[in-house]
Amino acid sequence: MIIRGIQIQLFVLMALVVASCGGGSSGNGGGPGQWQGGGGEQATSVEVTTVTTSSISDQVRSFGSIRAQDVVNVNPQVSNRITEIHVDLGDTVQQGQLMAKVYDVPYRDNLEQAQAQMRQARSAFERDSTQYERQRFLFDTNAISSSEFDDARAAFESSRAQYESARAALTQSREDLVNTEIRSPVYGVVLNRMIAEGDVANTGVTAFEVANLIGYETRLFLPMDDWENIQIGLPVEMRLSNREGRAASGNVTRISPQLNSSTGLGEVVISLTEMNPSIRQGVLVDARITLVTHENTIVIPRSAMIEQVETYIEPETNTVELRRNYSAFVAQGDSAVQRELTLGLEQGERIEVLEGLDEGDQLIITGHRSLNDGSRIRIAGQQTRDQEEESIGSGTSQTSGDGDSGRNNQGGNQ
Repeated sequence: MIIRGIQIQLFVLMALVVASCGGGSSGNGGGPGQWQGGGGEQATSVEVTTVTTSSISDQVRSFGSIRAQDVVNVNPQVSNRITEIHVDLGDTVQQGQLMAKVYDVPYRDNLEQAQAQMRQARSAFERDSTQYERQRFLFDTNAISSSEFDDARAAFESSRAQYESARAALTQSREDLVNTEIRSPVYGVVLNRMIAEGDVANTGVTAFEVANLIGYETRLFLPMDDWENIQIGLPVEMRLSNREGRAASGNVTRISPQLNSSTGLGEVVISLTEMNPSIRQGVLVDARITLVTHENTIVIPRSAMIEQVETYIEPETNTVELRRNYSAFVAQGDSAVQRELTLGLEQGERIEVLEGLDEGDQLIITGHRSLNDGSRIRIAGQQTRDQEEESIGSGTSQTSGDGDSGRNNQGGNQ
């Protein structure tokens, strides 16, 4: 009986060794991220994402600086010394607000002189007008000669001309006196001040620059391919060049009818409709003009797509052309299936797929560069669960075998 018990123990031990060797041949035999498939082929570890639909836009992107829609140059209308400055750089001014004062004593004297000349001319005109009416009555009754009537009419015409001249001089004198006060023609912000107290103001020389605050705009200069696609009314989003998130939005309001002959670029004007407080005069923004938007369409990351470039020689023209084919891999069970893609819009790192993928497909996004159609794959995250199940199953089998061996030992001892 002792010999039979020893034989049973040796048999159980050999069975465990054989089972252990068999498990090693079907376990992980490849390198990192790979395992042996049922047919012995190594599987590639991949990551997948579910294909969904979203919106994507075709955009034209360029940089421009924010500026006021209108910048007004405020020029003195009279020349003399500046006696007062009331506003400075960055001040907000209302329409008609006093900005500077010009020395006005000479213009007050001119006004008083013009008023005196006006009174004198009016008196002469009234006198000659009365005389003319009297002479005309006498001439109609043949009481005076035609030469006497002509003299009266000439005196009347001269007095009327002098009166009109004096009235015009008075109007100009009043206007000059008013213009000794330099006032803002618009509601806006002072961008530049070119004069100081004591300077001589000259007509035609800008004293202040005022940005009209009726609105802001930015001007973009686009190459011909982009410029041709721009239309008035297209929406525009703007971001600060060094910050994330939308800072302003607007619309295309004006388009240059021709390209610049020196640069070959076309000018596009964008008027801002909404903005946050970070938008200021002179700020550089990244403007994105949306040409068209597709809703509820399949969009994938550019990195998940495989591009193949083939060189083709056109027989008729004997020219070399490049043909590009695009594809992606989807996971079906433990196999990778290659799909040919027809692409649509592109927006940064996002690509629209018109044909080749369906919503809900498991798109392989990493590890696909080394795949072929039908390659064996292992989806990352699932191997761990499989190994846990195999480990649990192996542990249960070994425990069961050990228990049976114990019982056999007990039986043998008996």
